[in-house]
Amino acid sequence: MKNIFLALFITVAATSCGNNNPDPKKEAAEENKAKFDSTNLEDDTKFAVAAADGGRMEVELGKVALVNGSSKTIKQFAQMMIDDHSKAGEELKALATSKNITLPAALSNKNQDALNDLSKKKGNDFDKAYASFMVDDHKEDIDEFRKQAENGKDADLKNWAAGKVPVLEHHLMMARAADSTLRKK
Repeated sequence: MKNIFLALFITVAATSCGNNNPDPKKEAAEENKAKFDSTNLEDDTKFAVAAADGGRMEVELGKVALVNGSSKTIKQFAQMMIDDHSKAGEELKALATSKNITLPAALSNKNQDALNDLSKKKGNDFDKAYASFMVDDHKEDIDEFRKQAENGKDADLKNWAAGKVPVLEHHLMMARAADSTLRKK
C-alpha cells in the first residue's frame, strides 16, 4: 500500500515539474484582461500583445538567420526584419506604455518553440525553412494588422497598425521572392 502511495506521489510530483514555464504572451493577456475587460478596448490589447510577440520573434529569427543562413538574400532579408521589426517594436512599446497596456516580456512559448526549431537548421536547409516560415507568418500578420486598422477601437493602435500594413506587404513580397529562388535550388 505504501508503494502505491509513493508511486502516486512521484507521478504527481514529476508531472507537476514538467514544462511549467509561464507563457509571457498569456501572462500579458491576463494582466490586460484584468485592466481592460470592462472596456471596449480588450480586442485592441490582444492585438498589441500579439503584435509585440510576433515582432519580437521576427527580430530573434532575423538574428538566427544572420548566423545560420547561407545565402546573401536571406541575410539581407534577415537584417531588414531586425531593423524594421525592432523599430516597430519600440513604437508599439511606447504606445502601449502610454495606454497602460502590458506587453509580453519575452517570446511566447509557441514562438520560442518555432525559434528553437529553426535554430537547429543550418545553411541552405535553414534558408529554405526560414523563407517559407516568413511567407506564412507575414500572410497572417497582414490579415491581423488589416483587421486592427479597420476594426480597432483605439484610434492610436488603429493608425499604428494601418501604417505597418505596407511594410508587412513589402516583407511578404521579399519573403516570397526569396522562397521562390530557394525552391529552385
